[in-house]
Amino acid sequence: MFGKRGNEGSGKSVGLAPPPAASAGSLAARPPAPEILAEPARERQPVPPPQLAPQPVRKRQARTELYYDTKSQVFSALIDTIDLSQLAKLDAESAREEIRDIVNDIITIKNFAMSISEQEELLEDICNDVLGYGPLEPLLARDDIADIMVNGAGQTFIEVGGKTIESEIRFRDNGQLLSICQRIVSQVGRRVDESSPICDARLPDGSRVNVIAPPLAIDGPALTIRKFKKDKLNLDQLVKFGAITPEGAVLLQIIGRVRCNVVISGGTGSGKTTLLNCLTRYIDADERVITCEDTAELQLQQPHVVRLETRPPNIEGEGEITMRDLVKNCLRMRPERIIVGEVRGPEVFDLLQAMNTGHDGSMGTIHANTPRECLSRMESMIAMGGYSLPAKTVREIITGSIDVIVQAARLRDGSRRITQITEVVGMEGDVIVTQDLMRYEIDGEDANGRLIGRHMSTGIVKPHFWDRARYYNEDKRLSAALDAMERVKD
Repeated sequence: MFGKRGNEGSGKSVGLAPPPAASAGSLAARPPAPEILAEPARERQPVPPPQLAPQPVRKRQARTELYYDTKSQVFSALIDTIDLSQLAKLDAESAREEIRDIVNDIITIKNFAMSISEQEELLEDICNDVLGYGPLEPLLARDDIADIMVNGAGQTFIEVGGKTIESEIRFRDNGQLLSICQRIVSQVGRRVDESSPICDARLPDGSRVNVIAPPLAIDGPALTIRKFKKDKLNLDQLVKFGAITPEGAVLLQIIGRVRCNVVISGGTGSGKTTLLNCLTRYIDADERVITCEDTAELQLQQPHVVRLETRPPNIEGEGEITMRDLVKNCLRMRPERIIVGEVRGPEVFDLLQAMNTGHDGSMGTIHANTPRECLSRMESMIAMGGYSLPAKTVREIITGSIDVIVQAARLRDGSRRITQITEVVGMEGDVIVTQDLMRYEIDGEDANGRLIGRHMSTGIVKPHFWDRARYYNEDKRLSAALDAMERVKD
């Protein structure tokens, strides 16, 4: 039986119990007492910080061979000793403690010459390898990291505070990295190898994962993780971070509440999905919402939500379910709102048709740098679907479907801002007419290189969706928000 290890072992691990008493004069005195480990670990910990530049990486690589050889021996002994079927029955914390106990015993038996800090690092690494995602675990545990970018076994970058920096995390080799990639994608029923080298997946917490493996990735597997924050952001927090003003946040609340059809436009990493999550909080609890995504990221709080996800083709090139297939199927599921995580192809036509045929309040995101470019991209994506419609007809469909475009941007200092809230008003001849309700204007930068700017009202006091707001009894609040924005401008 493989259970909690205390004063005596059982099952396969019985042979490991005596060593602490038998070898009292060697390393046995160190492993059995976790409370002793804590004090020296704190004393030794401050040593690396003064050399935070490139030196820690060199220092780590200088002992890589010996460290990984020791780790390989300990890991092999652990696999021979442990009962994996019993380990699987334990919760994560109990399993981690069990593995630490056995590894401590193995280190004592084999009499490895290791400092306490090295032993702690080895224990943590092995636990992460067995129970988690190996060297990625410390990065996944940090909530301040937005992106993890692994460029082969020897190079890992992270995004913190909008800036990309190199991490000290390394993998033993490309084989270990590919093994971890396979572990991640297998959880959602997908695979990555030479025959299927590109894969999108997600972690249990909703973080988005992309893997591209050799032979397409020349220097080893490239793994990119867009982390999902444990704390779900809301508009109040976006106001606190300066992404939008309080008055602008009220305007966005009303837009979500009165069932405007919204497209969130922005570049990669500009916060489109985060903003979409914020807007969906203002959907009424009694509405049936269906989401379509390539990789499920949205976290809607309403009770009546159906989540759909695309499927790539199998190894024979069959069985693919595209975004367009999902959006088409949505129309047969009696949705009240359809939310498309990211519009990137001909499915935009089906989404526009849905918005224009009674599914008010539908939302989606699109990659574009300005609201005007967003409209142009929609036209291009409809053309990609093979539709031979006149340009004016396509623009009329867009005008009749989209009410508001919210533009998000990631500025050069790493900050994220909502830079425009734009209404689609109508057509004048062959041209789509839009009007900005709010814009973000950059005034300069401070001594630390942070951009200084402000959200400005454009002076519109009666937006095009005013009648819709009045229908939902939101006209007074809308008027107050626009008046407040105008006063801030003055």
